[in-house]
Amino acid sequence: MIAQGGLNDQNILAYFTRPSRTINHARIKEIRDGIKHKSVAPASLEDLNKYMAVWPHLDPATGLQLVDDELLVKSREAMLHAVQGYNNPRTFFKSEVFIVTAVIAWTYLLHWHFKKHRVDYRYWKDGAVLKTRYGAEKHWELDACLAQQTCPLDEATKENLRFLIGIRHEIEHQMTRRIDDTISAKLQACCLNFNRAIELLAGPRFGLSGELPFALQFSSIGTEQRGLLLKDMGLPANLVAMQTEFEEQLTDEMIRDPRYAYRVALVEVAANSKGKADRVIEFVKPGDAQREEIERILFKFAEKPKLKPGQIVEQMRKEGFKHFKEHHHTTLWKEMDARDPKKGFGVFLKDNDWWWYENWLERVRAHCEEHRKDYS
Repeated sequence: MIAQGGLNDQNILAYFTRPSRTINHARIKEIRDGIKHKSVAPASLEDLNKYMAVWPHLDPATGLQLVDDELLVKSREAMLHAVQGYNNPRTFFKSEVFIVTAVIAWTYLLHWHFKKHRVDYRYWKDGAVLKTRYGAEKHWELDACLAQQTCPLDEATKENLRFLIGIRHEIEHQMTRRIDDTISAKLQACCLNFNRAIELLAGPRFGLSGELPFALQFSSIGTEQRGLLLKDMGLPANLVAMQTEFEEQLTDEMIRDPRYAYRVALVEVAANSKGKADRVIEFVKPGDAQREEIERILFKFAEKPKLKPGQIVEQMRKEGFKHFKEHHHTTLWKEMDARDPKKGFGVFLKDNDWWWYENWLERVRAHCEEHRKDYS
């Protein structure tokens, strides 16, 4: 630009400084006077024209530079794609597409953070950077990013992502059937966690709140539909086993943390005044009599079906595992210490009688699938 003439130092500076990268005007004068970077050859007229033709290389939504800030731009874009794909009414594989794309979004965000703080996120071996088959440098995947001491995320957010990574490993190369209703709380938490993290790490103006006011959309589920879902979620045994094993090592506090799984109770209400007739969401204050009534109904509605051991064994035999017997069932629950109330597989009722919940039935089914040769 200096060689071509026509621009003073202040004009030239305007092409290179921006909110995410400020440059002192003295740097331009030092280059003009030959004090610094004298050995760097000027760009050719052709290169200059190419640069000017595509300037300013900015993302209009954030002002980020598409080359230097590529990781942050792609991170936001990937999460937007994840949510938009999930919310597309014509999409059938919502959770699968969301998880894969969200993992990319989080990986880019953490790579951007590490790069900003001069953390080398490449794999090394014997003093050399590891390369892919075709010569690109190998960077940390999301699991490796989460394991670093320099990772800026809180533990609940990390566990949420580790859970989704575990699900992704199980669904990568095989059919899953619909899993949306089973893991939707984790997906919602992932969205909110990402928005919180990007605002904390990069700044509030880079958040997605303005573009994703209500992250994930869920279809209406009637009482009869809900009963069918609870009876047969259609979740493959490998995913049930993965989820059970993963959550067994988490504390009750972590399981309840909204950053791990974000759950909201939506209660259908009839407006009792004109002013409330158009409200989609109504917030009820703690201690309000209406809230107590809602909680009473929700807890009653959410009472879990219970099963005796003989019912579980009989169900497994109906499903083709004819050699599965009660002593196999007893051995399994003792090995897993499944009667520990903290694990949520069942409950003691009156007379100290133990009943199993349906999530234990799913775990037994997964066990039978894993040992199909023995039980079929």
